[in-house]
Amino acid sequence: MTSAEQYAASVGEWATGAEAYGLITVDVPAEHWIEALTNARDVLGLGFFDWLSAVDELGEGFSVVAHLAAAEAPGVRHLALRTRVPREGAALPTAVPVYAGAAWHERETHEMFGIDFPGHPHLVTLLLPDGFEGHPLRKEFVLAARVAKDWPGAKEPGESGHGDGPARRKMQPAGVPDPNEWGPLKGTLPPVAERPARGARAAGAAARTPRAAAAAGAGGGAGAEGAPAVRADRPRRTRSVSEGSASQSGAEAPAVAPTAEGAPAVRADRPRRTRSVSDGSVSQ
Repeated sequence: MTSAEQYAASVGEWATGAEAYGLITVDVPAEHWIEALTNARDVLGLGFFDWLSAVDELGEGFSVVAHLAAAEAPGVRHLALRTRVPREGAALPTAVPVYAGAAWHERETHEMFGIDFPGHPHLVTLLLPDGFEGHPLRKEFVLAARVAKDWPGAKEPGESGHGDGPARRKMQPAGVPDPNEWGPLKGTLPPVAERPARGARAAGAAARTPRAAAAAGAGGGAGAEGAPAVRADRPRRTRSVSEGSASQSGAEAPAVAPTAEGAPAVRADRPRRTRSVSDGSVSQ
């Protein structure tokens, strides 16, 4: 018999146990909840109450879990005691008579999930403000504030204030409705702009390249008045730094370059002297 089966047998004949990731979980029917808690405390010696909470399982109702422990040498023993209540009329007997520390946990679970705990000595609001409607941790709860007011941060493409660019597909988180279908802006928002197809985007990008723009300008004839037309098929001249500018080419410059009065003439076809820093100047 495994440790999980031994724990389940100690809790009650109607209990089933399983172990995962080093934690034993025992499932019990809701009608045996108080009996299971009592046996866990008295038979298994789990006298420390850690926490109690719930999980919204949608169509399957709510899972209520209590984590119990026993601090003893040489280590700590843990147990998760779990039961399930229906979604409609969710109620579970209070665990306060067995574990007094469950009082605040049941109050929080009551206001967050709407689960009633009959017999609780003071089942009132613990965290939410007075007049709050609904149970925030239920999965059908609508987060109205996400629709009723703008949230800080940069605008996304396609939103107001970001221009008329196309919008990327938005993922709607759970509990947040479409503002055009629910809330004060229902039916007033424009549809989200569609992104252009990949081929159309590529064609548009090609039309915006400098070479294409130059070709378009050349196709229109001469440019500004008095300026020669630029041929779009003429390649750009590529010249490295060591080659100098076009005026330093012997084929395109006169044999003797003009100089200041009284200075010796400098031949244009004479190559420029290249000297590194380590070579020093000519005088050195």
